[in-house]
Amino acid sequence: MRNVFLALAALICTSCMAQEPHVILKGERFFVDLALDSDTQALGLMFREEMADDHGMLFVFPAEGMRSFWMKNCRIPLDIFYFDDEMKLVSVAENARPCKTARCPSYPSKGPAKYVLELNAGKASELGARAGDILELRID
Repeated sequence: MRNVFLALAALICTSCMAQEPHVILKGERFFVDLALDSDTQALGLMFREEMADDHGMLFVFPAEGMRSFWMKNCRIPLDIFYFDDEMKLVSVAENARPCKTARCPSYPSKGPAKYVLELNAGKASELGARAGDILELRID
């Protein structure tokens, strides 16, 4: 009976995990916090001390547009991936560094983007990310 309970608990946990919002890029899964409105988009990953290697933040905008991010009050270096409305990678700002000054550099997209994915710095290189790569969304 104990084994049946453990198997059932594992199945339930696996089902819950599959429902967590995540994206797939270059065959790798990343669990994401969603930034769907202006308040969560403005806060982004500010003030976080660390982020698990398989986690990130996905910003979803209502329409494509030129995007630019900065690292004010961010404490961890990030790679910033910009995707168009077809979820094709437009460009990547690699190794965007935390900024503690009043004037922080911005990291603009090289083309219109609707989705922006922030992952720990080094992921773009590790994945071999290139323009045209497809992002798969699992955010339902």
